[in-house]
Amino acid sequence: MSDLLERGRSHGAATLSRLHRQLVRIRLFEERAAELLRSKEIRTACHLYIGQEAVAAGICQALRNDDLVHGNHRSHGHYLAKGGDMRSLMAELLCKETGCSKGRGGSMHLFNKEIGMLGTVPMVAATIPIGVGGALAAKLQRRDYVSVAFFGDGATEEGIFFESVNFAALHQLPMIFVCENNYMSSHLPLLDRRTQEAIHAFVKMEGLASIRADGMNVLEMHDIGLEAVRRARAGEGPTFIEAECYRYLGHVGPSDDLDVGIRDPEVLQSWKDRDPITQLEQTMIELGFSSSAELQLVRVEVTAEVDDATEFARASEQPASSGVLEHVFTGVQA
Repeated sequence: MSDLLERGRSHGAATLSRLHRQLVRIRLFEERAAELLRSKEIRTACHLYIGQEAVAAGICQALRNDDLVHGNHRSHGHYLAKGGDMRSLMAELLCKETGCSKGRGGSMHLFNKEIGMLGTVPMVAATIPIGVGGALAAKLQRRDYVSVAFFGDGATEEGIFFESVNFAALHQLPMIFVCENNYMSSHLPLLDRRTQEAIHAFVKMEGLASIRADGMNVLEMHDIGLEAVRRARAGEGPTFIEAECYRYLGHVGPSDDLDVGIRDPEVLQSWKDRDPITQLEQTMIELGFSSSAELQLVRVEVTAEVDDATEFARASEQPASSGVLEHVFTGVQA
């Protein structure tokens, strides 16, 4: 807690309040999505982000609107943290025309150019080179935006990851690689796939700044995000961040996967004991920045926002069958 107190005192009440609201928005949105999955109101596959909120909130709080973000199959949190509208996200999960991808993408294909969210893709590691392309464009065009790619630990076992890191380091691109190491690739634990768990250590050998961070500590994530952005804008090259975190639910859907014997209940509880929202709320109270009642009011307000987004999505129309090819790349016409 001392680290949180020191960082919290440094940032001040306003920053902590913004981060807290963002954490709660992501958590409550995800919990509602889990409810809608259980009731089968949401029928597309959803990979929920509960437990990892501090990574998206901390990093995205350090970004400008024109900075680019690229996500993966577990990116509801990235979308909200970057400034995405909750209504359009919920509508996308219900595959409605008012969704951020016009109801054609569902949970795993989120897009919003206005906030710099240039796409999420379920194929592991697929958006990492696209993110590097965005960083290359920034350098060639002499613009000062940065490009961020969020991905899981499993993505670092793909060849395209190493090609992307090498290229970004070689050309000193304004790129931030954020590996959310939740110690599971789908249903396979990290040390069943590799001999070393310190991903940042072997990435460092590629010649870029490479650090490990506490992904359950939103203030640490925010500080590291600020420094990575500063380095990128100053022309000092890319940064690789390994954020240690844990998803509370299973790989896909609203269950916790404990019944299939691939996760240890005690390990899961140990991560929940370090819950990012609880840690930040205790810090804000201890610093005198907020009271318990004020923090509870935030939950009430966000619950109303989630209710509104849910009703908006329910009331929206599904895409017409006649428009099935709209918003879809169909190749160059002769």
